[in-house]
Amino acid sequence: MSLLEARGLSIAFGGVRALEQVGFTVDRGEVLAIIGPNGAGKTTLFNVVTGLYRAHGGEVRLDGRDVTGLPPHALAARGLARTFQNLEIFFRMSALENVMVGRHLKERRRLGAELLGLPSVLRENRESRARSRDLLAFVGLEERADEPATGLPYGALKRLEIARALACEPRILMLDEPAAGCNPVETEEIDRLIAAIARQGVAVVLVEHDMRLVMRISDRVLVLDQGRRLAEGTPSQVRSDPRVIDAYLGRHGVAAAHAA
Repeated sequence: MSLLEARGLSIAFGGVRALEQVGFTVDRGEVLAIIGPNGAGKTTLFNVVTGLYRAHGGEVRLDGRDVTGLPPHALAARGLARTFQNLEIFFRMSALENVMVGRHLKERRRLGAELLGLPSVLRENRESRARSRDLLAFVGLEERADEPATGLPYGALKRLEIARALACEPRILMLDEPAAGCNPVETEEIDRLIAAIARQGVAVVLVEHDMRLVMRISDRVLVLDQGRRLAEGTPSQVRSDPRVIDAYLGRHGVAAAHAA
């Protein structure tokens, strides 16, 4: 039984079929990349799986249990976290405070104790702060923990988002274009970070256009085209598939994929 399984997911917007019978599985410690041309349905698939959109057909199962249609916070509580294609950072907060926001599902909510400032609340806050510092160290931002997020470079902000997603201790982490807009050095940092996350046993599902990154770190690659599954396999299988070359990679993409 797979940790996360999507079966036959379909959704339409007006008369446009954004997804048609799409599915995938991912297991602990595995990296699954989802690629395809613009408009292929990659982010839509993410939004359906993570509860932002309600599918018109199909189901999502987590640990064998049907979680189709559960809202994002309920899925996060069950171990499914994500980042977004566009930065969703609290820029007026410090890096540390941004990560601490992600800890809220792991903290006990007791209004009376919070209002009274009981020792148990203070102790829990200290634990959350310490855990958040550990996560900043894990993503390479420990020395910038107390800096305002607005002063961090773009690549650091991408890693900060990943740290915040990790703060809820997910079993599955879904990353929507984690290296988008990054320079080669920043992309390499993201590459190493994803590999380190997978080594800890977290299942990683990512949408990404950087074929070098995809081919280096993925165990399997799912290719979408016009809302449908075009191909799936190992990186070497996918980059050699004539259908994938024709629909998405092209000559330049194939060269980048093989260079990885």
